[in-house]
Amino acid sequence: MDYRWRIADQPDDATVGELALALHQPQSIARILVTRGITHFDEARRFFRPNLADLHDPFLMKDMDIAVACVARAIGSGAHIRVYGDYDVDGTTSAGMLYRFLVEAGAHASYYIPDRFTEGYGLSFAGVETAHREEVRLLITVDCGTTAVAQIARARELGMDVIVCDHHEPDAGIPSATALLNPIQPGCTYPFKYLSGCGVAFKLMQGLSRMMGIDESHCLRFLDFVAIAAAADIVPLVGENRILAAYGLQLLNGNPRPGFRALLEAAGVSAGTLQSSAIVFNIAPRINAAGRIGNAMRAVRLMLCDDPVEAQSLAQELEIDNRSRRVLDEETFAAAQEMIEQTLNRSRDRIIVLHGADWHPGVIGIVASRVAEKYYLPAVMLSTINGIAKGSARSIPGFDIHHALRACESLMLNFGGHKYAAGLSLTPEHVPALRDALNENARSTMSPEMLIPEITADTNVGIPEISPTFVNVIKQFAPFGPRNMRPVFHISNVEVVGTPRIVGNNHLKFRVREYAGVPKVGIPKTNGNGFKNQERYNHTPSLIIDAIGFGLGNKLSMMTNGRKQFEMLAAVDENIYNGKTTTQFLVKDIR
Repeated sequence: MDYRWRIADQPDDATVGELALALHQPQSIARILVTRGITHFDEARRFFRPNLADLHDPFLMKDMDIAVACVARAIGSGAHIRVYGDYDVDGTTSAGMLYRFLVEAGAHASYYIPDRFTEGYGLSFAGVETAHREEVRLLITVDCGTTAVAQIARARELGMDVIVCDHHEPDAGIPSATALLNPIQPGCTYPFKYLSGCGVAFKLMQGLSRMMGIDESHCLRFLDFVAIAAAADIVPLVGENRILAAYGLQLLNGNPRPGFRALLEAAGVSAGTLQSSAIVFNIAPRINAAGRIGNAMRAVRLMLCDDPVEAQSLAQELEIDNRSRRVLDEETFAAAQEMIEQTLNRSRDRIIVLHGADWHPGVIGIVASRVAEKYYLPAVMLSTINGIAKGSARSIPGFDIHHALRACESLMLNFGGHKYAAGLSLTPEHVPALRDALNENARSTMSPEMLIPEITADTNVGIPEISPTFVNVIKQFAPFGPRNMRPVFHISNVEVVGTPRIVGNNHLKFRVREYAGVPKVGIPKTNGNGFKNQERYNHTPSLIIDAIGFGLGNKLSMMTNGRKQFEMLAAVDENIYNGKTTTQFLVKDIR
């Protein structure tokens, strides 16, 4: 795939110079910080040293006082409280965390995760009726509920109080819940808008602790749940999320609870080295597999399990499910590609909408992501469940798929989600009309540039600048995630050392040093293509650094045709092999 290269808009030299001087860091480090909104020493200190004291007061969230009073009243009276989650990572971690907290606070509590196949996403009428039969008096939804207007109305009709802890976009109607905790709802002035569903539930726990006189440090023992949810749900890892995730990762890397330890071992991830990327690629798929292949209640049981032996058994169940899920992924992806190759018209189509009546509903969200990545178009994947087409939508950078679905909501029975990911359901006969309507919407709102994948470099850097100290500072930018991605550098004047080779599944492995002909670094001025002219420095051509480009095997011929000088976009990382740690470039593209 060909990419557009661009460098992030660069801040003024004076601000960068002042911050570099204050931090005793090179200007390349200061420039990255300034482009991320960090311009002063104190802001940098808070960034590099996340502090729980900087968390916001939970009572700044709309309806928090009402929610806390309602929960405290239910605990005091011994009323049955049910925590109602969702079958993804955010929903299961939220349910497990809040349930355990309530039980330890003396509540008569239970938890419930809806069945993906019979109930679908969010609060269902079946779940409400089940709660009523089981004499639930307070229903707390986590990671869902904002759009469940009719279901919440039914729960209230049956005499239940309902508290919603959610972070999804509201629809036109606001549910008649006793309290709605959602920082993006109209009228909520909570300072941080990007919490995960689990993060919102954590704020409820903070508020309860204050009202009930529980030491707030008790809440902090649950930040491992919040860290997993934040990474898996791809929420921006800035501000409050960064603080919560950083402390949660400390718990996971220190002495993880038995359920999480068993999950880490099943995934082959060692506690002590866990990063947010390992949650996304290793931990989250196994938790999600519980609901994709079977019942997601098992994932919550694993998280809450205190017996290491039982935890190992449950983790192995999820491991088996995850292997089955991978097989289904490949089969469904192959079928989707065949349909796309037969029907896709690049001059006309801006959104791919596929309907496979027999596709497994547990994997179509994953396949939608793979389709969107491969074809670089938003993708909607639908399967038929009990006569209804249900599925998932995934988008590309810059295109708001939730907004596009809202413009077509008359064709659907239900939809909900975020800017880049959503769920939907409709009658099968409306699928062609939805395909046409979504494409018409996309053609009018999607610019040509949005159809070409882009890699953005934070700044320029020269190979001689990549010292152990430089690498150590870059490591402190973690935890990485949306709006705080691992810094990517534009590196020109690159010379390949030795013979590049392909390893693994089409990965390009090679070594580089600075091209001996022209020693350069820095970025004082912009040239015509958006990159910067570079300044001279004391260059050390002997510095050789390993590099790997995942999926870049197609670049091998370009690198072995006699050309000496290259430029590349790459992140900087450390590679640990046989107990030895070396610096390594993670190459995004090369030319």
